[in-house]
Amino acid sequence: MATLTLTVPDIGGAEGAEVVEVLVAVGDTITLEQSLIVLESDKASMEIPATAEGKILALKVALGDALSEGDAIAEIETSDEVASATPAPQGTTPSANPASADEAQATDGSPMDGGTSDPAQTLSAPAAELAVMTVEVPDIGTDGDVDLVELLVTTGQEVAEGDSLVLLESDKASMEVPAPAAGKITDVLVSAGGSVRQGTPLMTMAISADGQSAAGSSPQASTAAGDAGTPSAAPQIEAQPTSGSVSASAPENAGSSIPTQTPIQEVADASAIDDGAAVYAGPAVRKLAREFGVDLSKVTGSGPRGRIVKEDLHHYVQQALKTGVGSADLGAGIPGIPEVDFSQFGAIEETPRSRLDKVTASNMTRSWLNVPHVTQFDDADITDLEDFRSEMKQEAEKRGTKLTPMPFILKACAVALGRHPKLKTSLFQGGETLVYKHYCHIGMAVDTPAGLVVPVIRDVDKKGLWELSEEMSHLAALARDKKLKPDQMQGGVFTISSLGNIGGRGFTPIVNAPEVAILGVSRASIQPVWKGREFEPRKQLPLSLSYDHRVINGGDAGRFMTELVALLSDIRRALL
Repeated sequence: MATLTLTVPDIGGAEGAEVVEVLVAVGDTITLEQSLIVLESDKASMEIPATAEGKILALKVALGDALSEGDAIAEIETSDEVASATPAPQGTTPSANPASADEAQATDGSPMDGGTSDPAQTLSAPAAELAVMTVEVPDIGTDGDVDLVELLVTTGQEVAEGDSLVLLESDKASMEVPAPAAGKITDVLVSAGGSVRQGTPLMTMAISADGQSAAGSSPQASTAAGDAGTPSAAPQIEAQPTSGSVSASAPENAGSSIPTQTPIQEVADASAIDDGAAVYAGPAVRKLAREFGVDLSKVTGSGPRGRIVKEDLHHYVQQALKTGVGSADLGAGIPGIPEVDFSQFGAIEETPRSRLDKVTASNMTRSWLNVPHVTQFDDADITDLEDFRSEMKQEAEKRGTKLTPMPFILKACAVALGRHPKLKTSLFQGGETLVYKHYCHIGMAVDTPAGLVVPVIRDVDKKGLWELSEEMSHLAALARDKKLKPDQMQGGVFTISSLGNIGGRGFTPIVNAPEVAILGVSRASIQPVWKGREFEPRKQLPLSLSYDHRVINGGDAGRFMTELVALLSDIRRALL
């Protein structure tokens, strides 16, 4: 028997990758290609397989360790035959087949045959002047499919770094994917009208060697010690940077009898693997989920950045056995509305709905079925606020902006939320815990020709009226032009839906889950208000607060609305 050290292979330049999961233990008997650990870099997760079979004598790594190529993973006990056939780490010789320093080759990758070498037979990778880069869909803020609406380049076209390659459209925004480097388009792998997601290959590019070294791995060739002296293939790894990837490997000799190093099994963050679930989990966890028959999209991950580990899966199965139903199943089984052939009553026209319309409908249905809604109504006297706003009209014109009532409403809501933080919480872990958010990002529903979108204004509590007015106008313009970025529509703790001057005395907005409350604002009008001795004409603003009754009770909502009405009636209260 011999002792063999298993090390980290070439991981595509991902130096200092963190160990997020150890899949084996001391005493385990492992097989060839069995996964040992899971590494996570800033761009991808990957499982490192065993390059030999045997019994684990010692583990050289622990959770949280940062590893690079060549670092030791484990020591295993294996047969002399297996140890002699296993490629040694770069610059070393397997312990089962020692060689003297005189017999070792000075250059890595040169074949050995009986302790002598022939320089003419030395294998080296040629320094390529060009490399082929595969450009993939970067992080677009969603794990689902998006539409590829336009190809902006063609095969053979020269592009500069940053040039737009394709135009993507999600349910809420349009975005262009830029070229990660300068080069020539060699092949377009997609077509307009299709659907893609994060990690989908878009096209290949021929780039210079400089571009290659900056974007990914470079071609390598290596040899392993063996009787025949035949070079083995280097492991092939495809890294996944934000804007694209480059993959290259040494030529592989199909007739070689020397075992080749097993390629890493790499898993991109939150990509759909095997079962199609857009979740962050490794192959070992996915395999266990398939055995249990569990939909991973329903499991909450406790690992780094929400990664699902085996313990999460076990906990989910235990809870499912206890309750007999998952929270995601609530509202299921409702009979659908039967379709009617309206043409039998007269002339009709069928118009396809936009993607945004359909996604909004799905989100609203899910929220309405899962959230027990209650809506509270009140009126705010904004007479003094309107007088002050009129006085600021000339200054607004000098600043090149328009001071509408919305910045005042945003500011008042931020103050009221700060004093009543329960209205900016969210349920978590199936309702077991409540998340209090120490930030105040407020969503603002915007009606666009394509449908309803909700850009989010960040840190409303820290901004003044002029800053809020400018940012609100800017985001509304981006929404109407379908140019909002994904991160500009995420992170809200509360939403305001204003009908403005469209009309109406009130409505019942649907909570934008996972938020727990939403404020509806209707059209202000002059109303007679009793002042003790006589009626006075006052401008009243109708407000509708819908809330999730699982979290917010009537007392919480009543105190919040009283605070909000007082702030809008006298905005100076926001300074107290």
